[in-house]
Amino acid sequence: MQILAQSTANRARSRRPLIVASALSLLFGVVAAFGTVQGPPEPIFSTTVVESLALPPPAEQSDTGQVYIREDRFRRGDTISALLRRLNVDDLEVNRLLRSRDAKEAFRQLRPETTVNARTGEDGSLLSMWFINGRLRLISIDRSEDGFQTWEQPVDFSPQIVMKSGEIKSSLFAATDDADVSDSVAMQIADIFSGDIDFHRDLRRGDRFTAVFEMYDHLGLPVKSGRVLAAEFINKGKSYRAVWFQDESGRGGYYTPSGDSLRKAFLRSPLRFSRVTSGFKMRFHPILRRWQAHKGIDFGAPTGTPVRATGDGVVEFVGRDGGYGNVIVLRHAGGIETLYGHLSGFAKGMRKGVRVDQSELIGHVGQTGWATGPHLHYEFLVNKNQRNPLTMAFPASKPVTPQQMAAFRAATGPLAARLELLATTNLALLE
Repeated sequence: MQILAQSTANRARSRRPLIVASALSLLFGVVAAFGTVQGPPEPIFSTTVVESLALPPPAEQSDTGQVYIREDRFRRGDTISALLRRLNVDDLEVNRLLRSRDAKEAFRQLRPETTVNARTGEDGSLLSMWFINGRLRLISIDRSEDGFQTWEQPVDFSPQIVMKSGEIKSSLFAATDDADVSDSVAMQIADIFSGDIDFHRDLRRGDRFTAVFEMYDHLGLPVKSGRVLAAEFINKGKSYRAVWFQDESGRGGYYTPSGDSLRKAFLRSPLRFSRVTSGFKMRFHPILRRWQAHKGIDFGAPTGTPVRATGDGVVEFVGRDGGYGNVIVLRHAGGIETLYGHLSGFAKGMRKGVRVDQSELIGHVGQTGWATGPHLHYEFLVNKNQRNPLTMAFPASKPVTPQQMAAFRAATGPLAARLELLATTNLALLE
């Protein structure tokens, strides 16, 4: 280190740049020599020391703050506990939630097939859960410092137009299920074409349907189906098409793309889906034990099945009438009456003189009077004479007027184009 000390002293005595530069150059040269030149190895002395050291406690696994959002459906016969397990909720505090009055009231509003969402922590703790009830209101349960709080609020829906199609293999409901179409849309399709098609007797394997309908979303998830805007049903090779049109007065209905009304004066059946257990013919009476004319149609259906008015009319009679049991008689225009027998009960407000509309609920299927099983006895009378409603040709309602035709074409043209597009696509797939 003698050279290093000398250069340092010279730098202190003189501030001339040349001397400083030389000194620095010499210094770095010596340092470099220290890094590259190896002298004889120096002896290494070591001492082993043994000492007990206190180890730090193991680090606890901490929640990283991750939040998971899971979704499942409330199933028929389900329990809340089973639903929470499928949502991966593992939280002792949930027991308090299940015992709280507000939560019990909220969970009572759960219906089968309702979508339930849950937000959980990484450890399975429940942070919040929510679903939409039958009144289309958002029910949410949120964790707070005091436990859980329940909220109910209106829902903002985003309407979308959805197009679906399917093929009949066994029933309309099975086909709509396969096509991911709700029962609400299936029943609308049956209502739209009920004047031309009996959806129990007339369906054939290979029949096809197409539907253009409204779907309401909440946060990107489908919540409910709305109105069917256009539909096609191909039955026995014959195509039936319908489009929805609402005039300036607010009155709406289904029409063919050319403007003819699909609404018939009377529906073929008072029940949406049923089977004919006894037709309009001679039969051996199961109670009287003799052959006699059966001047009506018996529709087999479970007790409680809704019964609807087949046409616009006025209640002529409601009450008990011998072998008919609980019965309703409606009076219609043109000397026509319809009779609905063996009912288990009547719809609210049914009394003589009340006006009812076609498809309006008037009662429920039962087994009152002379009946060996639950069914509906239905009669169609013209001037007090029974006629067969399954073979009669019913007149249609009035078509779109010439004054409304321009508005009708503007409103329904895009809907008819969607049906044509789907029909062409389906035909290409079949080929």
